[in-house]
Amino acid sequence: MVKKTVTMSDVAKAMNVSTVTVSKALGDREGVSETLRERIKQKATEMGYRMNRGGRALKDGLTYNIGIVVAKCFISEPSAFYWIMYKYLVELLQRQNYYGMLEVVEDGTGGSREIPNSVRDKKVDGLILLGQFSDEYIDKIMSFYLPTVFLDFYGSREDTETVLSDSFYGAYILTSHIISNGHRKIGFLGNINSISSIQDRYLGFYKALLENHLQLRPDWIIGDRSPDGEIYKTFALPQELPTAFVCSCDEAAFRLVTQLQSMGLKVPDDVSVVGYDNHVYSTMCQPHLTTIDVNSQAMASEAVDIILHKLRDGSYKRGRTLVAGKLIRRDSVKDLN
Repeated sequence: MVKKTVTMSDVAKAMNVSTVTVSKALGDREGVSETLRERIKQKATEMGYRMNRGGRALKDGLTYNIGIVVAKCFISEPSAFYWIMYKYLVELLQRQNYYGMLEVVEDGTGGSREIPNSVRDKKVDGLILLGQFSDEYIDKIMSFYLPTVFLDFYGSREDTETVLSDSFYGAYILTSHIISNGHRKIGFLGNINSISSIQDRYLGFYKALLENHLQLRPDWIIGDRSPDGEIYKTFALPQELPTAFVCSCDEAAFRLVTQLQSMGLKVPDDVSVVGYDNHVYSTMCQPHLTTIDVNSQAMASEAVDIILHKLRDGSYKRGRTLVAGKLIRRDSVKDLN
C-alpha cells in the first residue's frame, strides 16, 4: 500500500488552523506567533510532512542553503574541534528545513583568499564564518551583503553578529583553579597573536596571575602552533619549567603531556597541565585533562538562531553573544597545598 503524502491541509486540519497559517509558520513568515509557529512545526514533523524545497524556493527566491565557511587548517584532522561544531550546525539547520553547505578556504588569517563559489554564484542565503578570518577577508565577504554570523571568533567590525565561548572568563577560572591548588609558577602554552579565542584565554590567564600577585615570566609563554595554525608536535620548552601549564586547547595540552613524559617527567606529579574545549584529546590523554567545556552545541544553536532571524528580518541585530563554559576537574592538576 502506498503511503499517503502529508499535505499542509492535513497539518492545518490536525491543528484546527487555516492552511495559510500553516504555510506562514512553516515558511517562517510574519503573521504567526512564535508559540503557534513551533507547535505547527512540531505537528508537521510528527505527521511526516516534507517541505517541497524546490517549489518554495521558486516562490520566495531563497535557496534554503546556508554556507558554513571554515579555514582548512581548522579541519585538517577528522577529530578536529570544528568538525564537531559543523555537525551541530548541519543538524540544527536541517530541523529548520535548511541545508548547511561546507565551504573550505585555504587559511585562517591571510587576506588573499578567493570568495567561495557558492557566494559568488548566489547559491546560499546566508553565511556562518567559523574559526578565524582576517579583517580584509571579512570585508570581502561582507561586500556581498549576505546575512552573516561569526562563530568562535571576532574581528574589528562593529556591524556583525558574533557567537563566542567566553574564553577570557574560562581561562581565568581555569588558572584560578590551578592557583587554588597551591601553584605559583604557571606558564601559558599558546600563540597569543594567532586567533582571538587564544588571545582571550591568555588575557584571562594573565588576570588570574595579576589578582594573585604572581609573576608573568616571558620564557613561560610558549608558542603552540605555526603561522598557518598547525599545532606543533613538540614545543620549545625552557630549561626551568613552571609547576603548571595552562594550554590554549586540549590538543596542545595532550601533546605537551606526551612531550613531558618523553622527558621522564610525570604529569601531574612533576608538572600539572590543563587544556581547553573538553574535546576528544582531554580523555585520550593519560592522565585525563582538567579543562573547560565550551558547550559547542549551545554555540551552534545560537549561531543558527541568529542567522534564521536575520533571514526573516534584514534589520535584525543581536551583536555579541557569549556562551559560558564549565570547568571540568579531572586528574592533571596536583594539589601542592
